[in-house]
Amino acid sequence: MSTSSQTQFRYTQTPSKVLHLRNLPWECTEEELVELCKPFGKIVNTKCNVGANRNQAFVEFVDLNQAISMVSYYASSSEPAQVRGKTVYIQYSNRHEIVNNKSPGDTPGNVLLVTIEGVEANDVTIETIHLVFSAFGFVHKIATFEKAAGFQALIQFTDAETASSARNALDGRSIPRYLLPDHVTSCHLRISYSAHTDLNIKFQSHRSRDYTNPYLPVNPTAMEGLMQVPVVGPDGKKQEPQSNVLLASIENMQYAVTVDVLHSVFSAFGTVQKIAIFEKNGGTQALIQYPDVTTAAVAKESLEGHCIYEGGYCKLHLSYSRHTDLNVKAYSDKSRDYTISDLSLLATQGPAMQAQPSAGQVPAWDPSLQARPSYGSVPGTVPGQAYQASAVPTYMNAAPPAGSSPLSQPGATSMRMPPPGGAPLLGQPPYYGQ
Repeated sequence: MSTSSQTQFRYTQTPSKVLHLRNLPWECTEEELVELCKPFGKIVNTKCNVGANRNQAFVEFVDLNQAISMVSYYASSSEPAQVRGKTVYIQYSNRHEIVNNKSPGDTPGNVLLVTIEGVEANDVTIETIHLVFSAFGFVHKIATFEKAAGFQALIQFTDAETASSARNALDGRSIPRYLLPDHVTSCHLRISYSAHTDLNIKFQSHRSRDYTNPYLPVNPTAMEGLMQVPVVGPDGKKQEPQSNVLLASIENMQYAVTVDVLHSVFSAFGTVQKIAIFEKNGGTQALIQYPDVTTAAVAKESLEGHCIYEGGYCKLHLSYSRHTDLNVKAYSDKSRDYTISDLSLLATQGPAMQAQPSAGQVPAWDPSLQARPSYGSVPGTVPGQAYQASAVPTYMNAAPPAGSSPLSQPGATSMRMPPPGGAPLLGQPPYYGQ
């Protein structure tokens, strides 16, 4: 039976010696195209894996009559053109020759751009990437980053030949399962050539590595994630790396929260070295620095989800910051450095502070201080009055005043501190409750 009634061909197009083939199997090779077309004439050029699904191709015959012969044959044949058992649809192309204008990703070079599909940034370590690609030759440098396309890496080899062998062997393949975390079900490599020829690696970290320069500075903060074994919580999810600096997000801000308020709250767990309050994404946040990670961890565990004021006001959400040492430059209600006894060393006006990131690290917050919204004032507040630091050594064991209500946590008591000016808030002293 003739297949002339099928949509396999378009007769309205002007014949061309270049044919457009559609519905090809995934990653159809040039050899498969030539094998299909060579009975009708000599093939002088091909262009494979075209289109979003990489299932189209162009084939150019040396003569127009040869292309017409192939189209005419399959138009009248009861058996359609097939590759790997899939029906291939053939039509004349609008172009009259195939011009292989190679994009930068197709021009061989010594640096590969690798997109790792199906994983998050922390699922594949730089050591795993180095192990996979060093099988093809000496890897000079690696830089990993996140883009809209996903988790990517630039991998620099000695020469284009070594890079080409790695690309040809690994493009479309998957990293071996035993090198991946258990929760990663699929992982595919999409590899092209980069326009770079020499990567500029400024420091060794878990995101970048220069294997040719052992004297390159190490970013200690960035390397912490590399040196630590991932901790898995009861829910099976990875827990965040710990730090001596806590990032506090404060929600439901009905009353102003100053440095003195935060110092009273957080110093119950240990010595607070520095505090900085800032506005970000329309909300109020603060960085609180302790001398060590252990103290910060205890404070985080005890205060997460609790409120500074009764009635659910000023609720705390805590996480670990990437910073390890804050650079406080001003003494104000938004910033304080408790390690400096001589306050004349700190400015009393101007920008409150800037976080001092480790070498090469981008600050995680906006140091620009913006205008804060107006909060309700507490009756009896004395402007500028500071809270006294609690003399109680531990938070959870602090004895509550008479009439105070316990925290909702079993066995935990509420530590109350006097509100500004000593006036009660909503008939009760402020407390740390859920």
